[in-house]
Amino acid sequence: MMTDALLYDLLRAALWIAVQISAPLLAVALVAGVVIGLLQALTSVQEATITFVPKVALMIAVFWVAMGFMTARLVDFFTAGIIPIITGGA
Repeated sequence: MMTDALLYDLLRAALWIAVQISAPLLAVALVAGVVIGLLQALTSVQEATITFVPKVALMIAVFWVAMGFMTARLVDFFTAGIIPIITGGA
């Protein structure tokens, strides 16, 4: 039976996993946006695709590199947290 404390602990863990998984992509998007914004301000070139294309390319590259980490974190969370509750082993 799931108690309130177990539910809140599970939700807290799920939110922390979401933060860990999204952090690499968000960090790269932030850094790329700042760098490209500075370059645009220095060169006075204001083109939307100059911001969009490199940022998306960098995020795809980071996603490809971090995919193993993200998958491992989700599998660990489900194996240790969700599946025992579903099977009644918690």
